[in-house]
Amino acid sequence: MSGALKGAEIRVERPAKTLRELALDKVREAIVNGYFRPGDRLVERDLCAQLGVSRTIVREVLRHLESEGLVANLPNKGPIVAELDLAEAKQIYEIRGALEGMAARLCAERGNPNIVSALEASLQSIRDCYRDNNMPGVLSHTTAFYQTLFTMVDRHVAWGVVNLLTVRINHLRSMTIKTERRGIEGPAQMAQIVDAIRRGDGEGAQQAAMDHVAAASAIAEAVLSAQKPAE
Repeated sequence: MSGALKGAEIRVERPAKTLRELALDKVREAIVNGYFRPGDRLVERDLCAQLGVSRTIVREVLRHLESEGLVANLPNKGPIVAELDLAEAKQIYEIRGALEGMAARLCAERGNPNIVSALEASLQSIRDCYRDNNMPGVLSHTTAFYQTLFTMVDRHVAWGVVNLLTVRINHLRSMTIKTERRGIEGPAQMAQIVDAIRRGDGEGAQQAAMDHVAAASAIAEAVLSAQKPAE
């Protein structure tokens, strides 16, 4: 047996995710899903105990989440869950509306039935998750819906821009999807996007996508405005 072959047999495979990455996923998920709420202090000692990781990893996780806009580091207070800012939220929805409207129009103009099938599959999963009160699932399948919208028409750069905002977008979505009737109205609005794409109606698809974002923006604005007096 050759030395090269022996080396291959004993090579240690890198795990799918490092401990730091797993801890990052857990804390990000806890913030997005509302386990940690805006303004909550993130005490390193407590996080170490809850996650079962070292303080070094916790500090790296908090720094990363600060770069994503989910954590703020306040003088004399330390890390807290960042407050959702209304002005910033409006900008995020403006970007979403422009890019998602463009992607929907291109999907309609492409005339590819595989796009419709993929979108319908994600939409059905979203409905199923709403029915089961599985809000993390709603977020996951909604992201998949929009990833299809962009990548099936080769708009990977635009998806990259949206994906950079996905954490903040999901932070807002985690708030809007829990509001009354959103589990009915949200999927119905997304179905209008799919229907327009199926018909090859580019203008209709673009408008439906922008209307869906506008509805979400209005809900977010109402919720965030209502929270202000309590702050």
